[in-house]
Amino acid sequence: MGFFSKVKPNIKIQTTKKDGFSGWVKCSGCSELVHASELGAHCNCCPKCGYHYRLSWKQRVDLLIDDQTFIELFTNVKPVDSLEFVDTESYASRLSAAQQKTKRDDAICTGTGLLNGQEVALAVLDFSFMGGSMGSVVGERLTLLIELALVKKIPLIIVSASGGARMQESVLSLMQMAKTSAALSKLHLARIPYISVLTNPTTGGVTASFATLGDIIIAEPDALIAFAGPRVVEQTIGQKLPPKAQKSEFLLEKGMIDCIVKRSELKGKLSAFIHFLSRNQRFAKKDLGQKIPHGLKELLKLAEESSCLKK
Repeated sequence: MGFFSKVKPNIKIQTTKKDGFSGWVKCSGCSELVHASELGAHCNCCPKCGYHYRLSWKQRVDLLIDDQTFIELFTNVKPVDSLEFVDTESYASRLSAAQQKTKRDDAICTGTGLLNGQEVALAVLDFSFMGGSMGSVVGERLTLLIELALVKKIPLIIVSASGGARMQESVLSLMQMAKTSAALSKLHLARIPYISVLTNPTTGGVTASFATLGDIIIAEPDALIAFAGPRVVEQTIGQKLPPKAQKSEFLLEKGMIDCIVKRSELKGKLSAFIHFLSRNQRFAKKDLGQKIPHGLKELLKLAEESSCLKK
């Protein structure tokens, strides 16, 4: 063999990475590295600082509802571009893109299921679909669910995650604020419990209507809850807002919400609230002396736990 032989050396060259995503995530709260499996084991929360990442509608239903008991309803109500709205692109194109991305037809899931054995009506807003914005479909499905809860006399739970009313539906989306609020007033008159759960973020017309009309309003830790976002408010008033002015801890201090509950404890606390409110209704005209004080003791305990969490 000559000195300048062109025989290639027997070296294996790897042209692509085998592992790709290694599963490690830099936490948005504490900047520590957390493995995805750890997040999954802690309800999509950081095990080190407790930062709450968003959940999909399916993850939320699985978190709150007993296995294989959820029945989705009112999927026959579909979105339409009745105004033929166009901004940088048509509303029809935006709807189609969101539907392909999420495999859902709109930003809400409504249905019934069992929560620790108690039948409830549940609605979950899906932030991944056009920012969880409230259009005609969201308003109509919510109203139908509220009316179903009224007929079946079962507690209602709405989990909000939304940027507000859907601008592409203009006044039609704003009308949903009045429609859902009117339906909830009937539920209130019938003394059927409604618990509102606010997650990050809950803003705009959703905050200004059904999200803040609950008999009990629960928020997850460090959730943005507002009508207008902090930058919009600061630009409008020409002043800086106090630190975390629109976060759930600040709103608990000011009395806008009733308690802050960690996600891992949410199902248990919802079950306790429903049990308490339903028992109050059942014993409203009899046995007041024995039943109500015990329920109030439970409620005070939950309030104290929220105060400790806030600190």
